[in-house]
Amino acid sequence: MKKKNLFQRVMAGLKFHESEVEIEEVLENKKSSKLEDPAGWMEESNEEGELTVDVHQTPAEIIVQTFVAGVRLEDLNISIMRDMITIKGKREGNKNISDEDYFVRELYWGAFSRTILLPQEIEPSEAEATEKHGLLIIKLPKIDKAKKTTLRVKSV
Repeated sequence: MKKKNLFQRVMAGLKFHESEVEIEEVLENKKSSKLEDPAGWMEESNEEGELTVDVHQTPAEIIVQTFVAGVRLEDLNISIMRDMITIKGKREGNKNISDEDYFVRELYWGAFSRTILLPQEIEPSEAEATEKHGLLIIKLPKIDKAKKTTLRVKSV
């Protein structure tokens, strides 16, 4: 099953009415309800959210940055291959607040992941990740394919 993008989710929640009377009734119903969720966005879902990232390079590294505020470090999983990185985790919401008590609910809570194909091969064993104030920075050292070494032969 393919993930729905934001446009598809918004359009799924819209209903078109043919008469002004129906539109007025819908507006009156909206005024009387405290919080509605016509597209089912607030329902618990097994679907993972997609993590937003910035990826840039320096002469020696590829750097991936993403915000992981509210995520415990033990809930983060970073898998690195020579040409790909996957970041997975989960952000736990406050279970003490009932849905009826929300007026606006826009923050994402739950599981998320992101897989990034890298533009150049990297050395996975030399990668390092740091987190400060909710910003995760992953430094991936590039493999220098042009690097040459000379090998001296020893007599035994």
